[in-house]
Amino acid sequence: MLYRMCRSPPAALLALVGLLSACTPAPQEADTGASSASAGQVRSAAPTSPLSAYAAARAADQVSFGATPALLASLSQHGLSGWITDQMALPVSTIDAPAWVIDYNRDDQGQSRNAFEFPVRSFINLALSGPDQLRLRVSWALMQFIPVNGKVEPYGEIEHFNLLQRHAFGNYASLLRELTIHPAMGWFLDNVSNRPTSPQCPWCAPNENYAREVMQLFSLGVVRLNLDGSIIRNAQGKAIETYLQEDVEDLARAFTGWRFASSPTPLPATNWLNAGKPMEPEEWEPLHDRDAKRILGTDFPAGRSAPQELDAVVAMLMNHPNIAPFVSLRLIQHLVTSNPTPQYIARVSAVFRNNGQGVAGDMRAVVRAVLLDPDARRGDIPGTDVSRFGKLREPMLWYSATLRGLGCTQALNWQDGGPVTPSGQRPFSPTSVFSFYLPTDRAPGSNLLAPEQKLLDTNELTNRLGNLSYLLTNGFNNNSTCDAATLGAAFAASPKTFIDLLSTRYFRGSMPPTLRSNLLELATGQKTWSTPEQGALMLTQYALTTPYFGVIK
Repeated sequence: MLYRMCRSPPAALLALVGLLSACTPAPQEADTGASSASAGQVRSAAPTSPLSAYAAARAADQVSFGATPALLASLSQHGLSGWITDQMALPVSTIDAPAWVIDYNRDDQGQSRNAFEFPVRSFINLALSGPDQLRLRVSWALMQFIPVNGKVEPYGEIEHFNLLQRHAFGNYASLLRELTIHPAMGWFLDNVSNRPTSPQCPWCAPNENYAREVMQLFSLGVVRLNLDGSIIRNAQGKAIETYLQEDVEDLARAFTGWRFASSPTPLPATNWLNAGKPMEPEEWEPLHDRDAKRILGTDFPAGRSAPQELDAVVAMLMNHPNIAPFVSLRLIQHLVTSNPTPQYIARVSAVFRNNGQGVAGDMRAVVRAVLLDPDARRGDIPGTDVSRFGKLREPMLWYSATLRGLGCTQALNWQDGGPVTPSGQRPFSPTSVFSFYLPTDRAPGSNLLAPEQKLLDTNELTNRLGNLSYLLTNGFNNNSTCDAATLGAAFAASPKTFIDLLSTRYFRGSMPPTLRSNLLELATGQKTWSTPEQGALMLTQYALTTPYFGVIK
């Protein structure tokens, strides 16, 4: 169910959607932050010092699903580095699947709908009110390039999310290993049906789907990379491929021999993949290819079991020079900026390779490096950020930040009971293994990385302009704590009082003069508001649809 258009906004406001064309990021200016990448050390801009209100609000956009007064107070008090430390010490928020999600009747439309809506609603609720906001944001980043979708049953979707939550601050090698034998991924990319050709099964053939995607999308990418993410080319200027078809074929052979975990009791038809338990090795030896293999230049001797080959594959991927810049770029893009400088990527990649203690893939160290890097913190003082830096606020981040700014702690519901979700980015519903967009997607007519722009179509912008007021003034605020009344009271007091409140909640206390002037004109010139609350919400959704909020800088 998409974030549906319910009511057409005033034509005067629709005409202003064109302002979003100004959102397109442009090339980075040359980096002047001379931080050393040696030993994984990254210098930050006084991260342990208390933050100003502006810097705290700016950090909130990068580390959470949206600013709230409590979050800003915590960031201001502890400083970003201290706040990150506190967040990493919090218990892991996970989703517990009730029995009616694990076991439901596929032939009953209502049961099926409720089961598939449960993980979506649960995720949105965590985004709005989960205490471990940083872990949740990192998991959301991982979900964007390590996805599953509706091919997987709801319980499988839940357990895939829980897997990412457990490893968001763990080690990337452990994530890759558990991902490979996770039943949701085994079903989504067919590795559970991966069988070698053998005398006992001459009609079998290795399935290459997971083998290809674990390299292309989850770890290495398709072309060789330098530490700073730049492409390695041959003497003719052609990009050098990371792997060949022969590598995919032999990797698929290495991944043979896994099955869904057995159960002492019969499993429900909707949990036939036993989603709560990792896959296990097949007992019948011919179901795993034990012949010698050669993958990415690494020799795999004959005679290894499926678990031994899995461990060797993960070690090989973690030792590959591509994995550090590949993963680092994706985390930077999803947390901070879509088109990072090569220097920024190189500094974070160095930490991925070595956390300072000789450990590669330490996600705690990598996430800290992403958020405390000089490039990330340069704009904490108003007016000092590098131009053309930042990222477009993708639908989920726009939706969650809007609701968190209103004090909402639970998802809104449609009249039929389904959760309201972002247009084009419903959690757990990417269209394919390539997710909602590719990290290499570029702004139209340019060479600039701006992948989130793919989702900012006419439907998304129209929804941003038209739905908030309708939802919150027509009874869709059920079971949540959204506080539109405070905005309405401020609007009734005076336009200035309302605009000042809006500036504090959504614009870091520094609403641009142009937007302030436009809001003042609309607040004093529009006479069709039925109530102060409706007027406040209409102007709020206009303000939040402009580039001033639509771009995180």
